[in-house]
Amino acid sequence: MAAMNAAVVVVTGASEGIGAAGARALAAQGHQVVPVGRSAEKTRAIAAEVGNEGHVADFADLARVRALAAALAERYPRIDVLVNNAGLIAGNQRTVTGDGHELTWQVNHLAPFLLTVSLHDQLVAAGGRVITTSSAAGAARGARVVLDDLDAERRYNALRAYQASKLANVLFTRELARRWGPQGVSAAAFHPGMVRTRWGHAGPASVRLAVRSPLRRTMRSPEQGADTLVWLAIADPGTEWTSGGYYHDRKPARPSPLADDVKLAGELWARSESATGVAG
Repeated sequence: MAAMNAAVVVVTGASEGIGAAGARALAAQGHQVVPVGRSAEKTRAIAAEVGNEGHVADFADLARVRALAAALAERYPRIDVLVNNAGLIAGNQRTVTGDGHELTWQVNHLAPFLLTVSLHDQLVAAGGRVITTSSAAGAARGARVVLDDLDAERRYNALRAYQASKLANVLFTRELARRWGPQGVSAAAFHPGMVRTRWGHAGPASVRLAVRSPLRRTMRSPEQGADTLVWLAIADPGTEWTSGGYYHDRKPARPSPLADDVKLAGELWARSESATGVAG
């Protein structure tokens, strides 16, 4: 898909932060932006700004993600861009969702996996692209995706759970590019940098301290954090960026070496299908 005019762009996590900033920027360029958020009030406000309908969904509830996918599929036969931006870092106490999964893993990986695979036909129809917000945390030395303990039942640590989910974002992106590339769908993941948002305010104590410290003054604005998101959404894959890639500041970045593990990516995909009940 070449650079677009009036594309349909679905942005999750769009009620605030870089999702909201990205939604505004894309709408300002003439695209039909569909914001998705957890807060009904904030999502309505962003929807009014971008001049389109919004959708409310809590990714901690997979039934709501399925309902979101069904509503989007009914309304939009073609989706040019799906931005999987919703995410969180949970606290020190392991939290299990009603679906039986560790909260970080579900919100950051399983829910976007479910949404993306459920919108397969709409993305293929548009020759679309899937952009996923990852993090340098997923490229950290300690980042691991443990296939026989994806929900961190044996050993839970809030930061490690977040790192695993962000590495999973890149593995998902690469496997998506391999599987759906022949059908015309492109995919990329990116690191937005440290951004002044509400991210981390419900996380472990060390993260809460960092995001509320004087360091906050040196962090990027949401608009700066969303810049690579917007670029990936509108630039031409194949000439300006490579499908399956991981980016930071509009340039290729170095993910974890585990991102190159094709077997790991394939097995993660299979287990994600089993956990969400969708096949792609």
